[in-house]
Amino acid sequence: MSAAPALAARGLAAGYAGMAAVRGLELEVGAGELVALLGANGAGKTTTVLALAGALAPMAGSVEVGGVATRAPLHQRVRTGTALVTDDRTVFMELTVAENLRVGGVAPAAALALFPELEPHLGRRVGLLSGGQQQMLSLGRALGSEPRILLVDELSLGLAPAIVERLLGAVRAAADRGVAVLVVEQFARSALAVADRALVLSRGEAALAGSGEELLNRIDEVEETYLAA
Repeated sequence: MSAAPALAARGLAAGYAGMAAVRGLELEVGAGELVALLGANGAGKTTTVLALAGALAPMAGSVEVGGVATRAPLHQRVRTGTALVTDDRTVFMELTVAENLRVGGVAPAAALALFPELEPHLGRRVGLLSGGQQQMLSLGRALGSEPRILLVDELSLGLAPAIVERLLGAVRAAADRGVAVLVVEQFARSALAVADRALVLSRGEAALAGSGEELLNRIDEVEETYLAA
């Protein structure tokens, strides 16, 4: 009997003020797997990741963690091994890098093992760092907590391609260590290059699905779904 996926959506519908932004979603992420969730702005990607994380209650369907349906809020899931990294770089701008790690309960050595570029900035206020350094800190703090499930929303937003490659490499390495990773991303080519599997959303529904390699070979079709959104 195969093990239950680390994270799954079953007929998931979620949205705001009674309006569903995503409908009938079926999605699984296994331990050691990186799944990319792709689509144009407004396709329902962020709504999906917030519902999967427990930051947004489902309107219909369910979210399962380890095969068990849950409606636990995000702060409870964090304590049981879920980490969420969002596009607004969830760090405290007035605190230093070291203080941010301490607040997150992460030893600096754990984050620096992933992103040694941060070491010269441990005593620096985060608001003075570049956007890429802030996102390294956010991701390093999340991964330093040794999560079982990592949800990443728009990791690349506003960042240079070289920084995006560095961050996605760290996310891929986390999956290779056994973490179940869902990456929500607008830039399809970058995400597909590191993904085991991918799902493309269009207007709140699944439009395409396949392995990362397969969809990278069908990139024109993937990008057409963005234009149809």
